Amino acid sequence: SAKTRQVALQSLRLAFSSKTLSEFLLERRLMLTDSLEKCLKKGKGEEQALAGTVLTLLCLQMGSGPEGEEVFRSLKPLLISVLTDSTASPSARQSCATALGMCCYIAAADLEDLVLCLSCLESVFSPPSAGEGGLAPAQHGPLHCSALQSWSLLLTICPPSHIKSILDNRWLKLPPLLSSSSVALRILAGETIALVFELAQDMEEDLCHQDTEFLRAQLKVLATESNKYRAKTDRRKQRSIFRDILRFIESGEYQEETIRFGLECMYLDSWARQRTYQAFKEVLGSGIRHHLQNNELLREIFGLGPPLVLDAAALKASKVSRFEKHLYNSAAFKARTKARSRVRDKRADV
Repeated sequence: SAKTRQVALQSLRLAFSSKTLSEFLLERRLMLTDSLEKCLKKGKGEEQALAGTVLTLLCLQMGSGPEGEEVFRSLKPLLISVLTDSTASPSARQSCATALGMCCYIAAADLEDLVLCLSCLESVFSPPSAGEGGLAPAQHGPLHCSALQSWSLLLTICPPSHIKSILDNRWLKLPPLLSSSSVALRILAGETIALVFELAQDMEEDLCHQDTEFLRAQLKVLATESNKYRAKTDRRKQRSIFRDILRFIESGEYQEETIRFGLECMYLDSWARQRTYQAFKEVLGSGIRHHLQNNELLREIFGLGPPLVLDAAALKASKVSRFEKHLYNSAAFKARTKARSRVRDKRADV
């Protein structure tokens, strides 16, 4: 039954995202690939969406070797078919957009595969030309976000020759997305524009174009927007991110972020690195920290070296006891209350 298959796919998604099972899955990848193919072909809606997510996680477990490439090659045509099928469920198309981008990033061996996936994803999120009568920016939704996120992820591994063709004219399809009614798509489009500028800097290419000044004006408006018809949390998040984007485009400064996991930490010091981390985080969810510690593929992508081997004594020494956590939280709460009380005092206004 479809319900039983969905429950099985949910269990696989949970297992693959929370554990590293590459050796266990190695001998069973053909059976799994065949089952996922049937779910994508014959399933509907939720089942197809779950199958796309499980396929992404399977590819992540297999890695970038021949096994991962085999999984990607066998299911790539089916992913493209579902993604480009306008009659398919939006959730299934969204999942296939993410799966196509992630699996291509992990396992594509040929430039032809990369170019094909980029072109397919671009056709989903890019706004239609005048007179084509397609979707207006106001109708953009989660599918367009997933397609743009996957497209920008693949940009980070493009060879310089292909990046140059995108820098020449195709990046100009991004600014119209800044006027979308979806706050997620506006933010994603802004981050992708910052990524394009970063890639141009790395290649010492100049993006000076007649529309660049207008783009900066657009970014300034989004960085200071205070329209009341937008939700307060959306406005706050949008302003914060677009301030960082504008600062980077004008002065080249990137707001570095630190990710801590176990006894290690990792620095996100570029838009390319941030895009890669966000893509894996979206797929793995709370399992991202476990995979950063133990998954060789992720550690190789982020330059973390081989997984650390720690004995029980070292692990125990690294953990903070519940009592120590309680003392720390109490002290922090007390200090925060004192600081806020001073500011709230009317005499502080004087």
